[in-house]
Amino acid sequence: MTYLLDANVFIQAKNLHYGFDFCPAFWEWIDTENQKGKVFSIEKIRDELLAGDDELAEWARARASEFFLPPTSTILPSLGTVSVWASSGTYEPVAVSTFLQTADYYLVAHAHANKFVVVSHEIASPSVKKIKIPNVCIALGIKVMSPYEMLRTERARFVLSF
Repeated sequence: MTYLLDANVFIQAKNLHYGFDFCPAFWEWIDTENQKGKVFSIEKIRDELLAGDDELAEWARARASEFFLPPTSTILPSLGTVSVWASSGTYEPVAVSTFLQTADYYLVAHAHANKFVVVSHEIASPSVKKIKIPNVCIALGIKVMSPYEMLRTERARFVLSF
């Protein structure tokens, strides 16, 4: 499987369970899996991370298009598919407008176009006020999972060595 990570995966990792100062193995694992062609994100997510102007922004700044994939012409049909789904009438107009202006829209389109698995902390919701990544993925047949599911699926191990 090839994974595409949402911004909240990086942000929550830094702020909670995998801080740079006490769990560098998480970040090393991400880099290693990226080099193997298994873990990526997209440029628009990188832009969100750079806005933080913190240690995570520095980490993102050090990774280029090999990690944060740029939009290409191959995602254009998927952008259309995702846009049509979002505008299908289920969600409030402001929710649709907001979604189509966010990195989430591009993240899902990249995953759809390339058959990637979306990794996010978001949980599907019946709310019509905000379009959640899992809702779009489920509707369009895109596999979506939490970071913990990804780590378990890939049998990631962060083992202390003394």
